[in-house]
Amino acid sequence: MSTPLPSRAASAAFADAPGPTLVAPETRRLDGAVREAHVPPFAPPVRHGSLAELPYDNAAAAPGTVVLSRKGRDGRWTDVTAAGFAAEVQAVAQGLVAEGLTPGDRIAIMARTTYEWTLLDFAAWAAGLVTVPIYPTSSLFQTRWILQDAGAVALVTETAAQAAALGPELEHLPDLRHLWVMEKDHVERLAEAGAGVPDAEVAVRRGMLGPSTLATLVYTSGTTGRPKGCALTHGNFFAEVDNAIELLYPIFKARTSEEASVLLFLPMSHVFGRMVAVACVRARVRLGHAPSLKPDDLLPDFAAFRPTCLLTIPYLLEKVFNAARAKAESIGRAASFERAASVAVKYGEALEARQSGTGPGPSRALKAARAVYDPLAYRRLRNALGGRVRYAICGGSPLGRRLAAFYAGAGIEIFEGYGLTETTGAATVTPPLQPRLGTVGWPLPGTRIRIAADGEILIAGDQVLHGYWDPAAGGVVPAAPDGWFATGDIGTLDDEGYLTITGRKKELLITAGGKSVAPAPLENWLRAHPLISHAMVLGDARPYVSALLTLDPDGITHWRRMNGKHPVPPELLADDEDLHEVLQRAVDEANKLVSRPESIRRFAVLPADFTEERGHLTPSMKLRRDVIMRDFAEVVEGLYGDRDRHGGRGRGSGAGGGGGWSGQ
Repeated sequence: MSTPLPSRAASAAFADAPGPTLVAPETRRLDGAVREAHVPPFAPPVRHGSLAELPYDNAAAAPGTVVLSRKGRDGRWTDVTAAGFAAEVQAVAQGLVAEGLTPGDRIAIMARTTYEWTLLDFAAWAAGLVTVPIYPTSSLFQTRWILQDAGAVALVTETAAQAAALGPELEHLPDLRHLWVMEKDHVERLAEAGAGVPDAEVAVRRGMLGPSTLATLVYTSGTTGRPKGCALTHGNFFAEVDNAIELLYPIFKARTSEEASVLLFLPMSHVFGRMVAVACVRARVRLGHAPSLKPDDLLPDFAAFRPTCLLTIPYLLEKVFNAARAKAESIGRAASFERAASVAVKYGEALEARQSGTGPGPSRALKAARAVYDPLAYRRLRNALGGRVRYAICGGSPLGRRLAAFYAGAGIEIFEGYGLTETTGAATVTPPLQPRLGTVGWPLPGTRIRIAADGEILIAGDQVLHGYWDPAAGGVVPAAPDGWFATGDIGTLDDEGYLTITGRKKELLITAGGKSVAPAPLENWLRAHPLISHAMVLGDARPYVSALLTLDPDGITHWRRMNGKHPVPPELLADDEDLHEVLQRAVDEANKLVSRPESIRRFAVLPADFTEERGHLTPSMKLRRDVIMRDFAEVVEGLYGDRDRHGGRGRGSGAGGGGGWSGQ
């Protein structure tokens, strides 16, 4: 049964937001457990038109409204109005027509997160084309495979170096007729080339498109094997963004004294970034692009752009928190920061309890404590993000209950979400005023979530892809013939329809003793530690569970400075007993999450971090477990070798140069 919940009037912060009255998911039980949850759509389905119409609709409805901001090569931001963006889209679309691209042709874009990415996306759609994103970090083999499989006739790269690297492969790409480079101003030249194309030609092409028309082929990076092209339609995007806009009204629809704005810094080659970009254009929320995830690059962009909302991943929020703690420690205020963090966590948890009806909310004493620490800690953290951030949409992996509560207490509401490329982004999301810390929220309106008998999450809804691209089979092969897409993820639904992700089906470990272990909870906990960059839990067909840890460079530098340690080569860190005591305590804390047979018995510290460049991470920061296991095979074997006599503890070692201590 569905239950009406408190409307936005329950929160003064959302008083000006034209949001719907929330309705709890309808749930179905089987064998004593909730097996299905469904939220009806908040937005009517789009029956006509396409994403190509959005810039033109905005220009007609609100020509002077600022819908984007563009960062110039001098670092300055320039606002772009709805009318100005529509004119740019039209000019580039005419240029694509002038260059001979025809409706249905595929055009690939290989670039970081830039204004030109969004411009080309909408211009290609206006010209009747299908966009194909390629990560700028893709290998030459991956790039060639995607271009071949998609049958791309044109490619736009960000840099001349990217285009030059593809040179030896061009003879294997007979369909590729055009190669344009952003940094050589080829996008601007496209706009000039289309000056002689009648406006009506683009209008006719737009009129040929509908919700069922293919909009983009997004190739999943995957952890093994060749990427698969997810065929997403204009209707898939409409079902996703229209319901997300209605549900997340504080971000997209609130009209307050502060202009709503989103700084997008996650890859546009990933569907998460594309979905939010489309949603911002749809809702006329000012959108900016930042090409780098590195803090030294991002912090100036935060300060200049001053977003009200971030689209982010747990990794970045963990880094921001750890950097704030390190800074406090370096000026002798570590104890004060820990007290502030504890107060924020308690405040966030109290807010959750009040909103869910399980508690009275923050006490008078807790409110007073928060007021004391706000200018000392929380405001500084918010200022590092530009000073105006009130919300963050977080996806990719679970954030963790404690960190989500901290940010809520510090004044930044976290909307956690879960989804895949195949679901055009989010399939679940935290509903406003109804957080459930540690979960990924309810089904997005219009979405059904089902838990199969083996725990696998199944998804149905209009945002689920029609199928995978397969030119050998004549186009698109259905991905969910019965309407339910099998995600490969494992999860549970609670009585109110909140989804919790517990791991990947193919990543479940089964120890030699027959114990099933989901590595994700342990890995996520360890990754949040200030000295740990990444963690990989292993133990499949082994007598016990162990872990590979990599160290966070900034965290280690700070730890050395605070503890009077001299810099040493990474391979010698394994011999530092003080470091291993700190890491052992982190492992002990993580082990509290699980039963004794699931706990980590030994760990190894690797000499270098996992990176995408080394092949250990996907572009969306997921572990490539098979590559890691191959590259550090000797280290892994050391974790399961004979015990030495060092206090009943063992150390793994091998060709990778790693080594680690762990208690029994």
